Amino acid sequence: MSSLLRSTPEDQGLSATALDAFVGALDASAQEIQTLILLRHGKVVLEEAWAPYRIEDPHLLFSISKSFTSTGIGLLVADGKLSIDDKVVSFFSADELPDTISDNLAAMEIRHLLTMSTGHAQDTIEALGRDERMIRTFLGLEVAHAPGAPFVYNTGATYMLSAIVGKVTGETLLDYLRPRLFGPLGIDEATWPTSKEGVTLGGWGLSINTESLARFSQFLLQRGEWDGEQLVPAAWIDEATKKQVDNSSETNPDWQQGYGYQFWRARNNAYRGDGAFGQYCLVLPDHDATLVITSASPDMQAVMDIIWEHLLPALQGEAGDGTARPPRLELVPPTGATYAGDGRTYEFDANPMGIAAVRLDPDGTGTFTLVPGSLADDAQATTGRTQELSFAPGPWQEDVDKLQDTPQRLVTSAYGDGDTFVAIVRYLESPYVVTMRCRVDGEALQIDLRFNVSFWPPELTLRSR
Repeated sequence: MSSLLRSTPEDQGLSATALDAFVGALDASAQEIQTLILLRHGKVVLEEAWAPYRIEDPHLLFSISKSFTSTGIGLLVADGKLSIDDKVVSFFSADELPDTISDNLAAMEIRHLLTMSTGHAQDTIEALGRDERMIRTFLGLEVAHAPGAPFVYNTGATYMLSAIVGKVTGETLLDYLRPRLFGPLGIDEATWPTSKEGVTLGGWGLSINTESLARFSQFLLQRGEWDGEQLVPAAWIDEATKKQVDNSSETNPDWQQGYGYQFWRARNNAYRGDGAFGQYCLVLPDHDATLVITSASPDMQAVMDIIWEHLLPALQGEAGDGTARPPRLELVPPTGATYAGDGRTYEFDANPMGIAAVRLDPDGTGTFTLVPGSLADDAQATTGRTQELSFAPGPWQEDVDKLQDTPQRLVTSAYGDGDTFVAIVRYLESPYVVTMRCRVDGEALQIDLRFNVSFWPPELTLRSR
């Protein structure tokens, strides 16, 4: 049975009051928490979603994807189809390899990809970009140090692990994992884009919902066992989640505890997969517990600090300090005066956000005509389509982004701020929130956009033609 069992905190040795204080601390923090699930002794004892987010919605996991890629490698090792001692170059054809193979590249093994100790001086992902031939680009980069050298976080290395899965199996990593991991765990909603050369991205891009991530975390705690079946050898889970390389040069304390095979060690003998902007899959073996969180956190260490300050004592049997949790967990839209537009339609040249036209009406609403843009992270845009998105004062209005290959839930709201119409859109299957401040300037409309979290510059200005 792949569904998770539910229980009360008290039946699993926890104080409900202490868990309320933990939720209250998260809610009061500057970290925007969206969903969470806590399991104790294999049962869900805490399950929360901050409206308008929902537990059942897929969520972009960013680098938690790496931990799933590691598990795929573990399955191939268990089947005897590869060894972590295998040389990386041995999997690739002559037209993918550089003309001259350096000694350091020749020495690179699968274990070095797994442990982020490839010998590169920096993360290779920017060099790879979205090139047509990412494999060849990676193999052509300078390997400055002998593999096994100090830890350097390297998303390009995880992409190469995914490429190796493809070479060995003749399938994408996602297709390989469906019957062997996702199916048994009941993860039916998984999406994971491929590169232009047909390789599952590996290091990023996986989307599953919060409960599915909780199943994966429990599977890890059970050392690869699920419903009485050993899906992945316990020995692999043990090796993958223990300290394999030193990463004490990292800045934050929960990022200095060692790195395994695409897993971070953490304080208090814990380990985790984590993803940009506050996605967590935290396993606490000493307390037979796991915690998953999706969020739009500007400070990932701050969330870990809240966990250690408020959740760890609860797991140790403390009753909590009586701090109350909010009666409703929600992320409310900001409010202001009603903005009376002039009803004109302002048209825009091609831009990264895909805003083709904007109309601001006298009743305080706005309508944006959208075409596929270029900032859609990991959601491959479908060309030749348009969509109208409405923004109005008051509660969130639910809609769907139809311009992606897989339509995604979003909500919108708006308010007036003096001479400015402020439109907000939350993409509910990711951490992204975009605030668009629209102001008429002569015959043009200027839009100042700000992203809550982003790999791109956090601000962008557009001006109608």
